[in-house]
Amino acid sequence: MNGYSIRPVTPEDVDGVWSIEKMCFSVPWSRESLVFEIERNRCARYFVAEYSGTIVGYGGMWLVIDEAHITNIAVHPVIRRRGIGEALLRALMAEACRLGIRRMTLEVRESNKAAQNLYKKLGFVAEGKRKGYYTDNNEDAIIMWNPDISSVLKEKQGDQTYDC
Repeated sequence: MNGYSIRPVTPEDVDGVWSIEKMCFSVPWSRESLVFEIERNRCARYFVAEYSGTIVGYGGMWLVIDEAHITNIAVHPVIRRRGIGEALLRALMAEACRLGIRRMTLEVRESNKAAQNLYKKLGFVAEGKRKGYYTDNNEDAIIMWNPDISSVLKEKQGDQTYDC
């Protein structure tokens, strides 16, 4: 999908992010949680994907000492599989690198093979499992790690080049 842009989130984006959150997750974060993350959590970084002035996706991470933890990556269901999730993840990786962080982790539903494949494409490997992690259906989460995100960022992605 051409014509979308990735940029850091602003407080004005909360409603758009919350709309995507509710569409994409069976147990969405509350609006208040998103406001906190975007406006007050100094250890969090979020980016949005925007198309024609509308937020169509977002991604976030927490910065914990020397690693980044992906909190969410979500793309409007109608426009998935067009590279937006990958662009969001690459933007998060680039921001982590800019801040001197090279290791990144996340949890993903065991049933979410599309997301797992994206993460593998960007250098993540499955390292463990959290039993019953997801409260809506007690599904397990796969814990994935990328020990050196800088190696992935040296690759050119479309018109965008990310580097550490």
